[in-house]
Amino acid sequence: MLRDEILKSLKKENVRYLRLWFTDIMGTNKNVEVPASQFEKALDGQIMFDGSSIEGFSRIEESDMLLVPDYDTFVVFPFEEDFGKTARVICDVKNPDGGDFAGCPRTILKKQCERAAKDGYTMMAGPEAEFFLFEKNSGQISLTSTHDSGGYFDLTPIDKGEIARRAMVEVLENIGFQVEAAHHEVAPGQHEIDFKYADALKTADNIATFRFVVRKVALDFNLHATFMPKPIFGINGSGMHMNQSLFKGKKNAFYDENAKWQLSREALNYIAGLIEHIQGFTAITNPLINSYKRLVPGYEAPTHIAWSERNRSPLIRVPARRGNSTRAELRSPDPSANPYLSLSVMLASGLEGIAKDLTPPEPISENIYHMSRGEREERGILSLPGDMLGAIEMMEKDAFIGEVLGPHITRQFLKAKRAEWKKYIANVHQWEIDHYLKTY
Repeated sequence: MLRDEILKSLKKENVRYLRLWFTDIMGTNKNVEVPASQFEKALDGQIMFDGSSIEGFSRIEESDMLLVPDYDTFVVFPFEEDFGKTARVICDVKNPDGGDFAGCPRTILKKQCERAAKDGYTMMAGPEAEFFLFEKNSGQISLTSTHDSGGYFDLTPIDKGEIARRAMVEVLENIGFQVEAAHHEVAPGQHEIDFKYADALKTADNIATFRFVVRKVALDFNLHATFMPKPIFGINGSGMHMNQSLFKGKKNAFYDENAKWQLSREALNYIAGLIEHIQGFTAITNPLINSYKRLVPGYEAPTHIAWSERNRSPLIRVPARRGNSTRAELRSPDPSANPYLSLSVMLASGLEGIAKDLTPPEPISENIYHMSRGEREERGILSLPGDMLGAIEMMEKDAFIGEVLGPHITRQFLKAKRAEWKKYIANVHQWEIDHYLKTY
């Protein structure tokens, strides 16, 4: 879309406010909102903000940041907000001189996409993002209760959750999403909405937009939507399986009709690259302390590093469809992850596997959860980090991941996560009270 077309659309739709969106290092959507009088200035990339106010962005002495809009991300939201309609355009964060800002996650992903393009590749990615819908009490405090008792693909009696999910689909389709499926997930109150795959940058933008729409519509139904990976003990957590492949033009580079498993050498290299660096980038794809409450045996989340064609217990699954649908599904990421950084480390790892001609181990057809530790060791099957501290330490050891993210984001991310871990281990949790208070 062109600048003047956007200005005409803003006027035609009687939009009162334009949100200049960007994402911080932790993956949280941020925005600077401007009124109609500033639309032209905003679209010309002349709006500045104080970067030192955003955790990990910049120091106080270098705080001024520019918001440069990507016109292709412009949408007018279909819901009426206070004071009229709003629109949105996603921005890259730049330095005052217009140069790339080292702390902008979207810029990091664009650089990886450019690296892929030099080799003739375009990464295609399709997420499967799950979320919970919870009730609120009379004081509008979010609870972890739901009157929904449905399970996987259940056709449940109509309730607020199901109606809200349909409303989410309506909004998403209105702003250009191609929603492929929406259904109830395994746990009570858990839902999934799948939308069509796209190139890596558009997919990351879509995930950021998806999370905003889901939360906004949930609020309209007096519900709280959460992408927290494991909000309730004893039931499945929420994942964000990431289907990914490389295309050369219109041809899927992962497909080779005459190869074993009909997977090209590039596909196997790519899978090997993911396996090589998964321990080093798990802190990015699973960034919360709570993320590791999901990555435990017994709840369908992968904990061991292996790949398979159809088996769902390994970390990487290759779905049965071939041709242009050939893809690798990485099953460990969760929906709290920064989509830009997550896709960056996945793509970079896969490309590294191709560049080094890495070979993955043989696929695992058995249920890994039923193997003993000794059996896994004999097969060379390693495990994902068991907690945030382990993930941080593995990320620090993987110099390649640090190079992908750059020193600024690597340093700020690790600093924030170490502080988070320090607060967590110093806290006294309810489990400790329940198990120790009376006994000792």
